[in-house]
Amino acid sequence: MQDTQILDPFELTDTQRSIRDMVRDFAQKVLEPKAVELDEKGAFSMDHFRQMAELGIAGIPVPEAYGGAGADTLSCILAVEEIAKVDGSMALTLGAHISLGTMPILDFGSEDLKRRYVPPNARGEVVGAYGLTEPGAGSDSAATATTATRVPGGWKINGSKLFMTNASVAGVMTITAATDKSKPKHERISAFVLESGWKGITVAKKEDKLGMRSSDTCYVTFEDVFVPEANLLGQEGHGFAYFMHILNGGRIGVGAIALGLAEGAFERAVAYAKQRKAFGKPIGAQQAIAFNIADMAVQIQAARHLIYHAARLKDTGRPYRKEGAMAKLFASEMAMRVTNEAIQILGGYGYMTEYHVERMYRDAKLCEIGEGTSEIQRIVISREFLGKL
Repeated sequence: MQDTQILDPFELTDTQRSIRDMVRDFAQKVLEPKAVELDEKGAFSMDHFRQMAELGIAGIPVPEAYGGAGADTLSCILAVEEIAKVDGSMALTLGAHISLGTMPILDFGSEDLKRRYVPPNARGEVVGAYGLTEPGAGSDSAATATTATRVPGGWKINGSKLFMTNASVAGVMTITAATDKSKPKHERISAFVLESGWKGITVAKKEDKLGMRSSDTCYVTFEDVFVPEANLLGQEGHGFAYFMHILNGGRIGVGAIALGLAEGAFERAVAYAKQRKAFGKPIGAQQAIAFNIADMAVQIQAARHLIYHAARLKDTGRPYRKEGAMAKLFASEMAMRVTNEAIQILGGYGYMTEYHVERMYRDAKLCEIGEGTSEIQRIVISREFLGKL
C-alpha cells in the first residue's frame, strides 16, 4: 500500500522515530495479516503480545531500572498509534497493559511492589489488567461497591468488576475497593495489587463485543480474596485520586488508538480513490470524493496535534488534564467520522470484512466510551474553565 502518512506536526527525536518505525514494521508484517481473522473469531493472540514484548514494546515508558525501555510518553503514544492503524484490539491490549496495568504500580506503589510486579510487566512476561468499572459504577466511578475489609495481615476483598481489559490473560491486576464507607465517596476507596491466580478471583464471563473483538474483556468476581497488607497500593483512602491520575494519562493513549484507526482507514480510502474508476476517471478526481479526503486529512492532523501536545506536556511534568481530555474527545469523535467516511468511499467494498475499514469503524466506537465517555470529557474540559458552579 502506498504510504499516505500525513507529515508529523512536530519534529521527533531519533529515538521516537526509531520506535515508531520499528513498531510500524512489526504491525504491518505481523499484526495486519491476522487482524481480520482474529476479529472474526474474537480471539486474543498471546503470541502477538509475546512478540511485541520481545521487541521491548510492552514496557516502553517504564524506566530501565524496572525492566522497561526508559522512553517517554510520546514514544509510547507513537507505538500505540502505529499498532492501531492495523489492529485496534492489540493497540487496546497494549495501552491497557501499560497505562492501566503497570503505571499505577510504578507511580504509586511501594518499592517492594515496584520490584515485584513492574519488571515482569515491562518485559511482557506478565500481562497487566485494571479493575475500576462495576455494574453500578461506570462514569460515577466513586460509587464503587466492591469492598476491602481489614483482617489479620491484610484485607479480604469481595465484589466484582466489569469490562476488565486483559482480565483472563493477566497475571497481575490492580483494582479499587471501598475500605471505609463512613468517609466521603472520594475518600473511601483504596487500591490493591492482586495476582490473578489467588483464591477467590474468578473470570466469570468473557464479553462478546461490537468492536475490539480480539481484545480480552471480562467480568471478574472477587470472593473473600485475601490480599496481604503489603499489596495495598499507596495510602489507604487514596485509590480514587490515584486512578483519576491514571485515567488522565490513559486518555492520551485512547486518543492515540482513535488516531491510528482513523489513519488506517484514511490510507485505505486514499488508495482506493486513486485506483477505482467511475465515469471514466479515478473516483478521487471527483470533487465530492476529493473534498471528503481533504476533510479527513484535516481532522486527522488536528487530532495528532492535540494528542502529541498532551503527551509532551505529560513528559515535561506540566499539567495536562484538560489537554488529555481534549485530545481524547476530539480524536475519538474524529475517528468515528473518518472511518465512516472511509466506508462510504469504498462503497460496497467498505462494508466487506476483508477491506478492514468496517472493522476500524466498529473499533473506533469504543474510543468514545472507554476511559471516560465523551460526555465525561466535556465535563472535565468545561470545569477547567468554569470550575464547579
